[in-house]
Amino acid sequence: MEITLLQGIMLAIAAMILGIDFWLEAFFLFRPLVVSTIVGIILNNVELGLKCGALIELAFAGLTPAGGTQPPNPVLAGFMGTVLAYTTGCTPEQALGLCLPFSFLMQYIILFYYSAFSFFMGKMDNYAETGNTKGIASINLLLTGIVAITYGVVVFLCAYVAQEPMAAFVNSMPEFITHGLEVAGGILPAVGFGMLLRVMMKAKYAPYFIAGFLMACFCAMPNLLPVALLGTVFALIDFFASKQRKEDIKEALAEINQGGMTNGGI
Repeated sequence: MEITLLQGIMLAIAAMILGIDFWLEAFFLFRPLVVSTIVGIILNNVELGLKCGALIELAFAGLTPAGGTQPPNPVLAGFMGTVLAYTTGCTPEQALGLCLPFSFLMQYIILFYYSAFSFFMGKMDNYAETGNTKGIASINLLLTGIVAITYGVVVFLCAYVAQEPMAAFVNSMPEFITHGLEVAGGILPAVGFGMLLRVMMKAKYAPYFIAGFLMACFCAMPNLLPVALLGTVFALIDFFASKQRKEDIKEALAEINQGGMTNGGI
């Protein structure tokens, strides 16, 4: 299917907003699941956006910025994964493999900005020493605006201007390449989730993981809503258990204090 000019402009505006969110790490709307859903709404295919977003989100689950280290850009992955699936008719798994070059492209652009923007730090130091808050604000707004415009331009060029060459390129691929991309796209979410578990997995969380695995793999379900509800149940159990432990600790401390006061009085 073809992306119209209006849709291309809307995608560019959305990319500017979500790009700023990723630059500032403000509301975490830049996650692929949210990005792809927004793209699906713009392209009038929310189901496709949700499918692509869920798959890409799993692949990027263990990737997060740490200081100056930048992972592959999740914003462009969410945008181009859904756009490629929409314009070329490929599966979400194939789109995941195809969107990675765009993600790497934006990653390198952001890394370049990190180096280029360092030249403004001397000016910022001078403004800080003189108490020029307006100068500091103007530089911050300027640099953030440059990043936002870059996101909008890149997404507009890739999603709208280059949609026909990209569609022709993907459709001309041999079957073994498209099949390979589909296999890779199916493996990458498992790799991303494994990276996340390597950091977050602890012995006390193992029962929740096993229960979710059993529900997802061995129970016949029309969708993942039962798994989500089970996760909600576990979260509520943990919340109320933690709350009860805090109350028990307070009562124990109160009894100890009361006992100390009684002994002191004796």
